Order: sequence, then C-alpha cells, then structure tokens
Amino acid sequence: MPNSRIADVVVIGGGIHGCSAALHMAGRGLKVTVLEKDHVARHASGVNAGGVRRLGRDPAELPVAQAAWELWQDMPALVDDECGYRQSRYLKVARTEAELETARARVAELNALGFFHEEVIDRDSLRDFLPAAAEHCTGAIHVDGDGSALPFRTTIAFKRRAEAVGVTVLEETPVTAVARRGGNWQVISAAGTFEAPILVNTAGAWGRQLASWLGDEVPLEAHAPMLVITQRMPRFVEPVVGALGAALSFKQFENGTVLIGGGVRGTAFPDENRTRLDMAGLASFLETARDIFPIMRGANIVRAWAGIEGYTPDNLPVISRGSADGVVHAFGFSAHGFQLAPAVGGIVAHLAMGEIPNLPIEPFSVDRFAV
Repeated sequence: MPNSRIADVVVIGGGIHGCSAALHMAGRGLKVTVLEKDHVARHASGVNAGGVRRLGRDPAELPVAQAAWELWQDMPALVDDECGYRQSRYLKVARTEAELETARARVAELNALGFFHEEVIDRDSLRDFLPAAAEHCTGAIHVDGDGSALPFRTTIAFKRRAEAVGVTVLEETPVTAVARRGGNWQVISAAGTFEAPILVNTAGAWGRQLASWLGDEVPLEAHAPMLVITQRMPRFVEPVVGALGAALSFKQFENGTVLIGGGVRGTAFPDENRTRLDMAGLASFLETARDIFPIMRGANIVRAWAGIEGYTPDNLPVISRGSADGVVHAFGFSAHGFQLAPAVGGIVAHLAMGEIPNLPIEPFSVDRFAV
C-alpha cells in the first residue's frame, strides 16, 4: 500500500503518557510512531495542576506512584530536562476535628497495608509549614518530598527526548479508523496509513472510542478539570496544598502567582475540542482557598481554563493489554495521571514486549468493567 508506513509500535495519543511510553519502548529497541490529533500537550497533559504527589492516592496506585516519584528525583537522566520539578511537601489541610479524625483513619489504613509515607500533623506543626493558614485549621495529612512540576514543559520534554532516540511524532494527525490485517494493525489517519504489530492506546479522553474500535468497552466519561491563576502576590506558601473534605490543589510559583485547581469540573465537548467553564464550580474551590488562606480574599484572578480528561467510574486508570492481540491501553487517568507517567511508560513497554510488568497493574485491567 503506497501510503503505508511500517513501525514496531503505533501509539495513538501524544500526551505525557503516549510520549513516555514511546520513549521507554524506543529504549527497548522498538521503532515507534506516535500519532497525535492536535499538538502534543494540547489537552490534559499540558494544562493540569502539575502535582507530583503520592498523597491521597488510592492504595492500588501507590506502587506505581512510588516508582514514578523515584524517577522524578532525576528527571534530567530520563528526559534531559528538570521539568520545573520542585520537591517540597504536600499537605491536605483539615478544617475541623472530624476531618482530622478522618485523616488519622486514612493513615492507619495505609499503615496496615504497608505504606508509611503519609502522616497526620497537628495544629502547631501545620503552622510551622503554613504560617498563613487560618486559625480554624486543625491539622493536615502531610507527605514530605512530594511537590510539583510544569506540565507543558514536562510533556514537551518527553516528546523531544523520544524524538532524539528515534521516535517519530506526528502532530495534527487524527486517526479515523483501525483494522487488523494479518499480523499487523492498520491505522488510518489524516497523514496516511500506518502499520505495526502493536497498537498502544494513550488517547486520554478519546480513549473510550479507540478502545471500542479495538474490541474493549470502557465506560469512560470526558470532563473538564478547571484551574485559575492569580495576579502576583507576596510570597506566603511553600508547599503544595490540598484540602480534606473539599476539592483543592493550591501552589504558589516563584513569581508570586498562585495556581488553584483541584478536580472541580467544567463541561467537556471532546467532539468539538472545546470546554465550558462552570463559574459556580470555580467559585467553590476559590472559597475553599480563601477559607484556608485569608490572604486570598484580596487576590485577583487573571485567567481561568480547563483541559479535557477521561474519567473512569472508579477513578483508576486503564493500564492493560487489550482483548485483541497486540493492543495495550494506558488511559482514563481521571485527572491524577501526570505524576505517574514516567513509571507508566515503563509498564507499557513491558506489556508491548510481551513481558510481565515490574509493577502491579491488576486493578487497572481493561476488563474490570465487563458485566
């Protein structure tokens, strides 16, 4: 076929997970082509809050999160860029005694499972870490060593490094159909037809449609997690901050601007490549920020936006071989996949090579939703 291009692997979706998977697979000697329908980092990978955290994760994710955290400690070794990574600490603030008791129960549960990275801190320790916190805050769950990075810069770093080791990344290349022919997958796109024995689905919010084409049904929903950024303010917070009992992700950049998000969603229109902000939702997490940090009551918002992300019913990703030969899925990260990407890329490489992954992924099986 004259338009056909042959590779060992075709990756559909050029976000951080697609680029990480491509980089890891190329490192294993595979010839990889990445097809991205827009431009790399256009959607969730480039516009999220940038949290690099183990705090608050489902226990099923913690082995992957810990492995990823270890890779984050030397990102230049992986992608030749430090990615704006700043290790500090991560706190989820309690504003009532009941929330603090919930935190204690959470940490006790994790300890029983063999995880000891989270700890509960009292009011006095909270003041040491967050002097600007309101007097009514009672304590927090705390992880020393969690932090944040710059999402767009990080995703582009993965792309550039992947290209440097031989990966072909084609942007503005939407996929319109896939078909099995002989031992290969044929991928029909705006740039022609591509063939490979292995097909990797890292299509994010569009992963459901692709999975369906490949014979796997996943009840994924597209949503639009929202963020805002403020004017420059006096320096008042070093750690990354969340809230117990409310949606919040809060950090201050070196230039004084404050980024606020935390899972409150607008409306996503994935077929139209656009989002609509929910002003009531924005108001809710802004109110949470003001309640924890009184200084925020005078802050001016200068911009608000939303990405498009895919959410599963259990808020855990799909990281799994597909039901059809030669298919690997890694999507549905439900707005907390950014930190995991360095490790997930390695898992995908294991799956693509027909190997048993080096990390437990049974909870992320694509067939867990089958009725």
